[in-house]
Amino acid sequence: MARSQVTAAPAQDARLRGEPVARAVFADLPARYDRLAYLLSFGQDRRWRRAVVSQAAAARPHLALDVATGPAGIALAVAGRTGADVVGVDLNEPMLRAGLARTRRPGQRGQVRLVNGRADDLPFPDATFDAITFSYLLRYVDDPAATVAEMARCLRPGGTLASLEFSVPPQPLWHASWWLYTRLALPVLGGLTGGTAWYRVGRFLGPSISTHYQRYSLDDHIAAWRAAGLTDVQTALMSLGGGLIMWGRKATPAGPGS
Repeated sequence: MARSQVTAAPAQDARLRGEPVARAVFADLPARYDRLAYLLSFGQDRRWRRAVVSQAAAARPHLALDVATGPAGIALAVAGRTGADVVGVDLNEPMLRAGLARTRRPGQRGQVRLVNGRADDLPFPDATFDAITFSYLLRYVDDPAATVAEMARCLRPGGTLASLEFSVPPQPLWHASWWLYTRLALPVLGGLTGGTAWYRVGRFLGPSISTHYQRYSLDDHIAAWRAAGLTDVQTALMSLGGGLIMWGRKATPAGPGS
């Protein structure tokens, strides 16, 4: 695999409902994306990412995929921890170009290649990767279940799929605190630390998360993973329910006479 490069996928129409939203909301964020995500989550974002990387590393991958890679933070972490070659996919080219600069830093383990593409139409053959990760993705796609199935298609039997998404705290007191933070404090803090672009993100995130879980419950997501051929699907709510980690293993086909 060639060392770090951004590869553009063939031009496609924007049938994915979330694609214009993701492009518009996150277009101006690459330079400080990870740092501001850390600050605005009170440092929890990095802990959540480490949990996802740990699940991918447990598969001992030689070749891994990180979908919705942004500036390649998780892709680099998987490569650094496991020595695997990693492909990062995102539809946002400015994010990928920010990630490209990071992948060229000396001393990185593994190799990272960045590809411009969509999560619901991945440009890879079936059963290509030993581990696949994705983060903050399913709120932006037209059909979350179909997108999970597309990622599972690219996963080798026995391989691990692991994800990180925002969630809504289930406990009433923490739910109320989360609601106030995401609707009131987050836009203000975003504007103060990151300017207009992060003010827009702050206003967008809370309602986006709430709407997603009104449409798709946690049980719906678990059912979608299982329907995609994933077994041993497990979940962990992080930071009182503000984050959600999911992971599972692609089923191995039964042999003759099993």
